[in-house]
Amino acid sequence: MSGLYTRFVSSVLFPLQERMKQHSTVADHAALDRSQWLPTAQIRDIQSDRLRSLLTHAGIHVPYYRALFARTGFDPAGVTSAADLQRLPFLTKAVIRANSDALRADDAQGLARFNTGGSSGEPLVFFIGRERVSRDVAAKWRATRWWDVDIGDPEIVLWGSPIELGAQDRVKLLRDRLMRTRLLPAFDMSASRVDHFMDVIRDTRPKMLFGYPSAFALIASRAQERAVRLDDVGLKVAFVTSERLYPHQRELIESVFGCPVANGYGGRDAGFIAHQCPAGSMHITAEDIVVEIVDGDGRVLPAGQSGEIVVTHLATRDYPFIRYRTGDVGVLSDQPCTCGRGLPVLAEVQGRSTDFVVAADGTVMHGLSLIYVLRDQPGVAAFRIEQESLAQTRVAVVPGEGFSAERSVPAIRKGLQDRLGSGVTIVIDLVDAIPAEASGKYRYVVSRVPVSGQAAPAPAAVEATHA
Repeated sequence: MSGLYTRFVSSVLFPLQERMKQHSTVADHAALDRSQWLPTAQIRDIQSDRLRSLLTHAGIHVPYYRALFARTGFDPAGVTSAADLQRLPFLTKAVIRANSDALRADDAQGLARFNTGGSSGEPLVFFIGRERVSRDVAAKWRATRWWDVDIGDPEIVLWGSPIELGAQDRVKLLRDRLMRTRLLPAFDMSASRVDHFMDVIRDTRPKMLFGYPSAFALIASRAQERAVRLDDVGLKVAFVTSERLYPHQRELIESVFGCPVANGYGGRDAGFIAHQCPAGSMHITAEDIVVEIVDGDGRVLPAGQSGEIVVTHLATRDYPFIRYRTGDVGVLSDQPCTCGRGLPVLAEVQGRSTDFVVAADGTVMHGLSLIYVLRDQPGVAAFRIEQESLAQTRVAVVPGEGFSAERSVPAIRKGLQDRLGSGVTIVIDLVDAIPAEASGKYRYVVSRVPVSGQAAPAPAAVEATHA
């Protein structure tokens, strides 16, 4: 019966909903389902055609790009590949804020206002049209089916976005019930709430989970602590996104929930960029997304080298995102995936630029180098590391069972000084709790020290994660 109802939702109810919204999701999904198996060269040709179309439209209908192309002599009709994007400047959050109206196409219809959470500074306000929404949903649908689950299968979404959680009207509640989606708020992850979430998971018996890796890792840790089984509810996959997925989180979630973890990468601003297939590769949605990796001076880097992820979303004719600097750091791969899909591979998403720390001698390290210092200490229930300057780093620690301040505080201080420099001041604050940021996310490390070639990040809101 479950299979029959899922097919009814995915083939009848969901297409009906998308048609009522005037979205082309179903047709877009069918096209994406076919194109994923094309050779990489053919997918690249599709990408180039769509890029030329986007740029041509922008040059005619978008005031910002109309002026930019005229000023620089850029001719969209001459675009033959994604490499031609290098002739254009980057789109930054500051540029969007300064040109919000000029970035709107004069023929745009049905634009919806969106914003990012502003976890590392001022929130970004922008607009999304129906084409962008349809293509992103279709790409997510394609990736969902890679894991033998579908729209209509029981799902629990653990999320913290005020946009989703603020829209719980009767129509949406009814739609979620019909789609068999249960939305749980990730804002409050206290022990009592986590216990409630475990009860919901056991009662709902979902086929899939979707949400923040830190939140699912916290539930898994609590389940281990209470000896509550979650590997017998029938889960097929846990989709995680919006934060960096760390190896220890993947291991913990897979062990406790008894299902594989599928990592996803994207954003409300940049779109649905990449998703992991069962063979383990993070496939870029190349029919809609161009990914460039650039160094601190804005030079495009070859596959295998780490740099900032720059995205061009090809379904943003109404409000173009062309060479958008995400602030994330990653690596492209030039190796095909064993799954047989021709979609290019994002080898690694290393985190945001603020996830990197700088030692006193100028050495740039990922925050993971500091995280392991805290994780190696017994009884650390939660923590947040904030590099305030080259000279000082502050650590908030929530003591748990077995924590010894006399033993752990000096060990943490020495471990961090070993990595950052012996002269660096390490301030350790023992606290009762570390709240999530406004979006419900948790982050291990936030640095205010600029990495070479990058602007200093704005002071962040309180950000943390659980061990």
